Amino acid sequence: MSKDPIGMALEQILAEVAACVRQVSIEDLARAVDLMDFFPRIFVAGAGRSGLCMRALAMRLMHLEKTVYVVGETTTPSIVAKDLLILGSGSGRTTSLLAIAGQARRQGAKILLFTTDVSAPLAELADYRVVIPAPSLKTAAGISALVSVQPLGTLFEQSMLILCDSLILGLMQRTGVNAGQMFERHANLE
Repeated sequence: MSKDPIGMALEQILAEVAACVRQVSIEDLARAVDLMDFFPRIFVAGAGRSGLCMRALAMRLMHLEKTVYVVGETTTPSIVAKDLLILGSGSGRTTSLLAIAGQARRQGAKILLFTTDVSAPLAELADYRVVIPAPSLKTAAGISALVSVQPLGTLFEQSMLILCDSLILGLMQRTGVNAGQMFERHANLE
């Protein structure tokens, strides 16, 4: 890579993401694949950029022919006990997601959380967690050994997107669905 400022920034970002995702528990990721394969309906939610990552996960799950809903959309039905809610929240403290998780818990649904903070309120509500050791401005200082030159929760969001894409690859292998079959379900009204 070039030693110009953008080239140097790119090298730093790639190094940060690699260091972060390599520290995530493979067992937790394998469990996440199991959950997404097992539950007949999946709901996803997140706020801000984490919400965009959850939407990207929902799209790929739909391409795998899973029944998936984005919380808050007008066509999203009620969650019930046999459903899975997947949340993305770096801080684990987002008020709107706490309300969503509380409602899902009251309905008996299972909750999978991607977060930086295993002791956060959302982590306590979740049945399963994937802890991403990225720094977050909203979590306790020193909770992550990693540092980032990137602003706010960027390293968490980048890492979560890559980890979710790795889960999709795991589901593809497990179910025998290939990219061509997924493309048949790709949007064609664009």
